[in-house]
Amino acid sequence: MANFRISSGVCGLVFCVVSAGIGASWAVSEQPAQKPKPIILFDGKTLDGWKKTDFYGAKDVDVRVADGAIVLPMGSSMTGVTTTRTDLPKTNYELTYEAMRTEGVDFFAAATFPVGGSFLSFVNGGWGGHVTGISSLDGADASENETTHSYTYRNKTWYKFRILVTGQAVRCAIDGKELIAVDISNRHLSTRVQVRASEPLGFATWETAGAVRNIQIRPLTAQEVAAAKVVEP
Repeated sequence: MANFRISSGVCGLVFCVVSAGIGASWAVSEQPAQKPKPIILFDGKTLDGWKKTDFYGAKDVDVRVADGAIVLPMGSSMTGVTTTRTDLPKTNYELTYEAMRTEGVDFFAAATFPVGGSFLSFVNGGWGGHVTGISSLDGADASENETTHSYTYRNKTWYKFRILVTGQAVRCAIDGKELIAVDISNRHLSTRVQVRASEPLGFATWETAGAVRNIQIRPLTAQEVAAAKVVEP
């Protein structure tokens, strides 16, 4: 009888431990995954990790760092910087940066970025200053596709930009307000020939002077990738 009581107690203990373990495992699985730390792409002091983009007419343009920002003087017609890093994510990431137009009326920090094996550009204030959108989807520019928006930018004003990229969607926000959410599944993705030199990741101006700072990129968690999915109406 004593042996029975001891065995019974051990079984009960094992059952409790196993049950507690299952409960703990379930609780952990319910917790949202911790977001990976962002990769700082610009140190605010040097052009380490960047090079002046080889645009036609930009040979004598002095791209430099001043006051914690990359300064992009007005070129003829384009000025820009392109990353020299080869270790950055191509999908399932978030790109954030701040940009300001200091002179001119056109785009002042059009961001070209990877989308899997392709590339796209988020144009901020093109076609005379008001068109903001993505180039190009199925060959249609930011001024011609469903991402076209009219957005008024003020000179000498910093704007916060966010681009989120997954295999299914691209989402873009300005100052915390989402402006674009587009399903890129089964779409032909490309950039305009004028900005090809910005690939794989770069910023460009068009007959305009601008500045860019606080450039970061962060891999997305599985939950963020799932949440980014665009559901068509």
